[in-house]
Amino acid sequence: MDLSAQLARYIKAHTNRVGKVVDFDRGTDRLYHLDLTAGNKYPDAGTIADTVGFDRWITAKLHDNNCRYGIGGYMEHRTIYAGILLFDNRSDEPRFMHLGVDIWAKAGTAVYSPLPGKVHSFNDNNNHGDYGPTIILEHNLDGLILYTLYGHLSRKNLDGLSAGRPIRINQKIGDFGVIEENGHWPPHLHFQLMFDMEGKQGDYPGACRYSEKETYLKNIPDPQLILQLPEAVNVLKQINCPEG
Repeated sequence: MDLSAQLARYIKAHTNRVGKVVDFDRGTDRLYHLDLTAGNKYPDAGTIADTVGFDRWITAKLHDNNCRYGIGGYMEHRTIYAGILLFDNRSDEPRFMHLGVDIWAKAGTAVYSPLPGKVHSFNDNNNHGDYGPTIILEHNLDGLILYTLYGHLSRKNLDGLSAGRPIRINQKIGDFGVIEENGHWPPHLHFQLMFDMEGKQGDYPGACRYSEKETYLKNIPDPQLILQLPEAVNVLKQINCPEG
């Protein structure tokens, strides 16, 4: 059995051991799917380049569709990364394949650990287009080691942290950061799962080359296994919310 299947089996057998990543009221909250592939012609390159304008566009989409959060991104081929040096140096194959799920909401939105564990590592990845403040937790699920990554947090969330610090299920670990400190993106959370950190500390690729997709799929399971969004089988599909 591969590791993703082991994780799915663990979660199915221990539903009471999986908590929340963000506050979500299944009775009232709605999710809007944000498609950031070439298949969606808007936002255009000009909007993406203007982070404040991009933020206004996302905020309007959520407001107009009465949705608390925007969501999407797992294994999404994101052409919006074109021209951002971190992903596209124009000499090698670009890193457009997004490996986590993005949850879009206003700055200050609370972030929680959905599993008990400990702090593995953390870092302020302070580059344009990068994660900004990042926390990585380590979880031991009856012998299956899983890491959860939380990117684009507030810089204050790193204050006083130390590797090895115990973390409880549903413990608040951070907040969505503002544009000026989160890698210069509209406020959101990049949430990602890994089975192997490959020796990395405070960082792990959030995007890869399309040619590397199958390799990364072995190490990075679908975050929906943990998020368990209502009526969602695949987070790349629209959930409970009409197109706007």
